[in-house]
Amino acid sequence: MQLEGKVALITGAGEGIGRATALRFAGEGARVGVLGRTRENLDEVAEEIRKAGGEATVLLADVSKPDETKAAVEELVKEYGRLDVVFANAGVNGVWAPIEELEPEEWEQTLAINLTGTFLTIKYATPHLKKRGGSVIVNSSINGTRIFSNTGASAYASSKAGQVALTKMLALELAKWKVRVNVICPGAIDTKIDENTEQRDLEKVKTPVEFPKGGEHPLERKPGSARQVAQLVLFLASDASDHITGTEMWIDGGESLIKGT
Repeated sequence: MQLEGKVALITGAGEGIGRATALRFAGEGARVGVLGRTRENLDEVAEEIRKAGGEATVLLADVSKPDETKAAVEELVKEYGRLDVVFANAGVNGVWAPIEELEPEEWEQTLAINLTGTFLTIKYATPHLKKRGGSVIVNSSINGTRIFSNTGASAYASSKAGQVALTKMLALELAKWKVRVNVICPGAIDTKIDENTEQRDLEKVKTPVEFPKGGEHPLERKPGSARQVAQLVLFLASDASDHITGTEMWIDGGESLIKGT
């Protein structure tokens, strides 16, 4: 199996892409730390992994808080004795609103979870990854990297663009320890992330855009699935991608080629 004997940390593991990746990693032999802010969904994921014969540890933390994130990483390493793979997946859409109406605290909350949370996750994992080498995968987005037409998503897009820059900086910094750092940029994926989006007064500033009929998602004519994203994360976590680092990979069925500006 591709991750046999390895230990993986997955943030935002209770649902969506994080959940699908945790199950996929466990199916490939990894011992998985499933991290999130609430226990209920994490317990369900861990139990599903264990029923299938895998190993999983539930880790409770808010990735925007340094002490909690550090403690969670240390707990995982104490449990399994090592850390080989990190999937920095936790994130929110946050508030989408015209710049005059976007409150500073709303901006700060989105950046704290999406960008600072990614920084903290990698920061506290790095000493352990350096011991044997490993792989870090960051979950960014087509927003802020190829697409800028989602008016009002200024905080979200900025956080996602920042994740790409952070990935490239760290890929060079950590290369001598054989730690690879890559970033994925999903398009529309069938998850529940839209439920944590607050949109306000966007009709005031939105630029009308008309997409080809039925062509918003050219490859499959529908949003992608969490399972498809998990397959890409598995590839980047495994030795099959051992010469890839500092690279962003878009997984959107061609969506951003139509929507991009």
